Amino acid sequence: MRRIVFCDFDGTITVEETFVAVLKKFAPELSAKLLPEMYARRLTLRQGVRQILESIPSSRYTEILEFTQTQPIRPGFVELLDFLEFQGVPLVVVSGGLQGMVETVLDRLVERVHAIHAVDVETNGSHLKVLSQYEGGTELIAKVEVMSQYPAYQKIAIGDSLTDLNMALQASVIFARDRLAEYLDEQKKPYIRWDNFSQIRDYLANLWK
Repeated sequence: MRRIVFCDFDGTITVEETFVAVLKKFAPELSAKLLPEMYARRLTLRQGVRQILESIPSSRYTEILEFTQTQPIRPGFVELLDFLEFQGVPLVVVSGGLQGMVETVLDRLVERVHAIHAVDVETNGSHLKVLSQYEGGTELIAKVEVMSQYPAYQKIAIGDSLTDLNMALQASVIFARDRLAEYLDEQKKPYIRWDNFSQIRDYLANLWK
């Protein structure tokens, strides 16, 4: 594979931080306590997100999916998919959020992305049980491990937050906004700032001329 795009979902494909909104709505007290600790990097995403998710009763899972159904997608995403398809470049969604949420929001666009790697949950017990094929290090979805499954000479990362930092540090081209841009500034790692997917499409069209 010559080129591949790895794209975060939450706050990147979606306009809002959908997963964080879910955690705050369905586990408000624990989220208020643990989210600041995760952002300050005193608590790993792997520990914090698992703790919050597993405090939510399984009976509320359908409500979670219903809550995410109305989340708007950031402008230009379909145009970026059109462009990548024309170029023969796959887009892989890598999310630290829930697989069910990603599929619910993307709806018919699921067929147009190459793959989705996200956190799954078991709903058989009294509370949600986290399942992750790529759990490792500080992350429930070790995005670098996902990237390693796709050999390519140019790996492009698109993200917005702490969950995308490790992925960004391994990518050849990084599109960053919001918290991710701040973390990359701290690491002195160059990136391209973006607000909508049309800017990314235009940049890549220019880069690949």
